[in-house]
Amino acid sequence: QVQLVESGGGLVQAGGSLRLSCAASGTIRSINDMGWYRQAPGKQRELVAAITSGGSTNYADSVKGRFTISRDNAKNTVYLQMNNLKPEDTAVYYCNYRHKVFMNLFDYWGQGTQVTVSS
Repeated sequence: QVQLVESGGGLVQAGGSLRLSCAASGTIRSINDMGWYRQAPGKQRELVAAITSGGSTNYADSVKGRFTISRDNAKNTVYLQMNNLKPEDTAVYYCNYRHKVFMNLFDYWGQGTQVTVSS
């Protein structure tokens, strides 16, 4: 089992910045992916950014150039630096941890943190 604890959400004006953190604990495998998803009211959950344990990153087109994902493998923690926030970034942000055991993928989720961007 893996537990994820998120922090850093809040209310910010458009153009502002926030930094999300997510600490993983439990049975952590050395090879894993961590990332951030978000879900706005009435919409499906979508990938925001992901990073492998080797440091490869992937971003949604809507956040490229504004958001930066990073991780500290020694602390099993992933970060999301969000700059130049827009009202359309308003959503609940969920941390995700994924690893593979043999051919099976296992996904774990944080409880979610609200990000609200006012215009």
